[in-house]
Formats: sequence, C-alpha cells, structure tokens
Amino acid sequence: MLDREGFRPNVGIILLNHRNQVFWGKRIRTHSWQFPQGGIKHGESPEQAMFRELHEEVGLLPDHVRIVARTRDWLRYEVPMHFIRKDARGHYKGQKQIWFLLQLTGRDCDMNLRATSHPEFDAWRWHEYWVPLDTVIEFKRDVYQLALSELARFLPKPQGQLNRFLRGGMRGVRQDAEASMEGSGDSPY
Repeated sequence: MLDREGFRPNVGIILLNHRNQVFWGKRIRTHSWQFPQGGIKHGESPEQAMFRELHEEVGLLPDHVRIVARTRDWLRYEVPMHFIRKDARGHYKGQKQIWFLLQLTGRDCDMNLRATSHPEFDAWRWHEYWVPLDTVIEFKRDVYQLALSELARFLPKPQGQLNRFLRGGMRGVRQDAEASMEGSGDSPY
C-alpha cells in the first residue's frame, strides 16, 4: 500500500532497556544493523502495526513494553534506486514512518528473534542512544536523526540526574549547574 507520492506507510521502533540503551538488530544474513520497523497493513493503526512488528521482529508482546512516546508526524526517507525491486521502480519511492519510543518492562530473555517463520534479525545488542546514527545505512540516517532527536526529550531520567541524551548545550547546562552549586556545599554530581 503506497500513498500518492510513492511512500509506504511504516512504523519504526526505538526500544529502550532500563539504562536507556537502544535495541539494535542485525538484519538476517547481512552486515546491516537497524531499529525494528515494518509496514502498516490496510486497516491497521500505527500502534497496532507497531505491536505486530515488535512481536514479529523481536518476539516481544505488549505486556513486555510501555509506550513512552511517538513522533507527531510522518518521517520520510527515499530508498536509492539500486535497492528497489525492478517491478516496483517508478511507483515506490521509500518509507514514511511513525516512530515509537518504547521502554522494555520485561527482560532480555523475553526477546525471541525466531518468534515467526520469517525472522528479520539474526543478532541484536544494546547500544547507547545516539550510536545508531554512526552505523545505520546512509539513506536512513536523516530519519534516524529526526526520530531520535524528537523522542530524546521523553527518555526516562534517572532520579536526580540530568538527561545526558539530549544533544547540544549540555556542557553549558552542566557548567551552569556547577556554578549555581558553588559555595552552597551541595554538588549536582
């Protein structure tokens, strides 16, 4: 199902563990790594598609996660022509995605990459929040940047700590916090 511009509706999933590290999956029989993602079927809401894809690709059920946030709008990327099947060329341009930020409430052992007969990943690992930007395939990088940036403000913060995952300006925030504590005998760290 493509929209009028040739983009396939899709969901992307950023899954966090209790340390705010993100799930990073290795696509089966390739050297490429990515977040879980998949198409929205006719009649499905983005949330329904997200839970279906989460189970198909990672083996998790709704009881294993908590939805923290989602992107406000569709984020789009174009797929380079050499990655598009010949029969789809001329019609298909790429993906438009709603991204979900999920908190794992279950355990690592709840994940099962073989939950269906058509696995997407053959390996996975936890990464620091921004690391995927350095390793994802080039044509997805801008969408990953947009999704990670928009959803970073919703990351659960450990008690009494600054959110170290927000990019930019954190050095100034830390220096301001240290300056305001100077002479008070309190330390923010």
